[in-house]
Amino acid sequence: MYDLLITNGTIVDGTGADRRIADVAIADGKIVAVGPNLDGPARETIDADGLLVTPGFVDVHTHYDGQATWDEVLEPTSLHGVTTLVMGNCGVGFAPVRPGAEEWLIQLMEGVEDIPGAALSEGISWGWETFPEYLDVLDQHQWSIDIGTQVAHGAIRAYVMGERGAKNEPASPEEIAEMEAIVRESIQSGALGVSTSRTVAHRAMDGEPVPGTFAAEDELFALGRGLRDGGGGVFELAPAGAAGLDVIAPMKEIEWMTRLSAETGQPVSFAMLQVPAAPDLWREQMEASLAANEAGAKLFPQVAGRPFGVLVGWDTGHPFLLRPSYQKIAALPIAERIVELRRPEVREAILAEEDGPGTGRLIEGMARLAAGMLDSIFVLGDPPDYEPTPDRSLAGLAAAAGVSPQQAAYDAFCAEDGRALLMLPLYNYVDGNHDVIREQLTHPQAVVGLSDGGAHCGIICDASLPTTMLSHWARDRQRGEQLPLEWVVQKQTHDTARLFGMSDRGTIEVGMRADVNVIDFDRLNLQTPELVHDLPAGGSRLVQRSVGYVATVVAGEVTRREGVDTGARPGRLVRGRR
Repeated sequence: MYDLLITNGTIVDGTGADRRIADVAIADGKIVAVGPNLDGPARETIDADGLLVTPGFVDVHTHYDGQATWDEVLEPTSLHGVTTLVMGNCGVGFAPVRPGAEEWLIQLMEGVEDIPGAALSEGISWGWETFPEYLDVLDQHQWSIDIGTQVAHGAIRAYVMGERGAKNEPASPEEIAEMEAIVRESIQSGALGVSTSRTVAHRAMDGEPVPGTFAAEDELFALGRGLRDGGGGVFELAPAGAAGLDVIAPMKEIEWMTRLSAETGQPVSFAMLQVPAAPDLWREQMEASLAANEAGAKLFPQVAGRPFGVLVGWDTGHPFLLRPSYQKIAALPIAERIVELRRPEVREAILAEEDGPGTGRLIEGMARLAAGMLDSIFVLGDPPDYEPTPDRSLAGLAAAAGVSPQQAAYDAFCAEDGRALLMLPLYNYVDGNHDVIREQLTHPQAVVGLSDGGAHCGIICDASLPTTMLSHWARDRQRGEQLPLEWVVQKQTHDTARLFGMSDRGTIEVGMRADVNVIDFDRLNLQTPELVHDLPAGGSRLVQRSVGYVATVVAGEVTRREGVDTGARPGRLVRGRR
């Protein structure tokens, strides 16, 4: 007897092959048959007539390293057809850790990834020191989806070097050898790779860059050797210049990445964005990575499927955050705050004031950034439009209404009872359309990533990128060329799984792990992001839901029906390449 039979679906199997009508039979967590009119009884049957049936999506760039220790559901990533996620990116993580240094790692994660430190402090139970011990703790958990993780250079360096490592002082040969041994042991115990950060935009709460940001080549290559000797995996990094602060550094980074990959034989995946300061630099990076691969290296630029930026509104880093009159009402619940904000005298006072000094919080930096880029902020809309036209910008709204961009911003934030969110694209939108993103996505070495699921809780919600890839690129895009549905599915199933060595999933084929989505493609859409307060210690985060996922199946169990969690917890820790 089958555990689950999905009948009459339009199969898009993740291999890039043309869609076809067929049934999918599942037993003991695996796909046991694919074909038309499959016979045999089943404990449950899903009629997928008129629906897409795809592999579950594999999101390779998330930051659930702490959340995975207390949260079984792992939203918002699990809301978007993702059945496997990879965390431990960008050189930050929670293992290894010296006893007593736990809070320092929390401050590092909070500073780099904008995850509330109070939530991490209350939510994480700890109970490990080494990375293998961390995996053993994760092994005791069950989730709605599978989890794989990488070992983070920042945690390794702090563990080996203490305060010297945290302050990015040079490592001795003995310390480098110890770091190499830790990476080797971590890979042997089940890590899928090692990650590091080289961008000065990534900083701990004390303002210090991530440990390893300025690491010399001998240290970086030692990490690579540990990766290779432990059994292999991905070397992932946020490279120098990724945030556009140094437009010369990225090409220098590719040079050493190429040599590291060639020497170790391991794939290197690096974040790549179009930066306003050098809008064509990404093309040079793409061409260099392609040339490196032709010469024997394995470089994979990691790209995003939509503009990379922040969401702006009354509950995020909005441009009026530091105005004294706003600060007087900032602590009110939004339902009470909006009443005050709509008072003419309050509006007039806030618009007329200069910013106060602030306290140095990350969200204040976002507020000042937004204040200086009002013309580049766009109304997101419902459903959200991530390729907005100029008339949807605050500059366009201001011109149409005959008001200043500040006035247009204030009024736009007051929409939807004060819960409206606007989009400030920082990268990948220099030309005001998605043509560059399409060119990035279709480069033969590109891998879809950078969702940052679980991170930047108060300013972004890009965990919904898998849904955007389908609804926007394969169906809705009007301002330029779309992408074939079969190709889009392959990019975030087969290709992402294979990069991280997970050859047991990512396609709908006999013998593969039964991670499957049943999707009403005509109805598939994103909803407007909303701020919820469900993290430990009352922490808040942005969550973006979707419609159109009829069922999500993990290891043969239905974990979501019409987007609603079923309570099934088949998700486990993915240990090592397979």
